[in-house]
Amino acid sequence: MGQVSKYPIAKNIYERIFEIFLKTLVNIKDPKEAKEFIESFLSPVERIMLAKRLAIAFLLEKGYDYRQIAHVLRVSSPTISAVNLTRQYGTDGYRKAIKKILREEKINEFLENVVEKLLAAPATATKGGALWKYLRDEVKKDREKRRKPF
Repeated sequence: MGQVSKYPIAKNIYERIFEIFLKTLVNIKDPKEAKEFIESFLSPVERIMLAKRLAIAFLLEKGYDYRQIAHVLRVSSPTISAVNLTRQYGTDGYRKAIKKILREEKINEFLENVVEKLLAAPATATKGGALWKYLRDEVKKDREKRRKPF
C-alpha cells in the first residue's frame, strides 16, 4: 500500500479531505460506478489487499478457521489475526457490511430454492412434464454456474 508522507497535515485539512472521501463513497450507487472508482482510485495491490481483508472477515463470520482461510486466500495467520481483532474489538464496520452481504445471499438462495421447488412439481407430471423438467434442470445448471467458492 502507498506510503503516507512524513509531513503531517493540519487536523482540519485531514477532516475535510476525509469528509470528501466518505461523501464520494456514499454517493456511489451502482456496481459499475463503484468498480470504475475503485479501479482508478486504488492500485492493483491495494485492491487485492483490501478485498482479502474483507474476505477474511467474511470467512471468519461464516465460521471458517484460520488454516482454511490461509489456504483459500493465501494469507498469513498474523494477517487473519489482525482482521479478526479489528472485527471483534473495533467498530462494527466489518460486521455490518458482512451481515448485509450474508442477508442478501440468504434471500437469493431462498428465492432460488422456491423457484426450483415450483418447477419440480410440474416436472413430475406425465403429460407436459418434459418442458417443466427442462426448465428445472436449466435453473439448477444456472445456479451451479453462479455458485460462489465460499
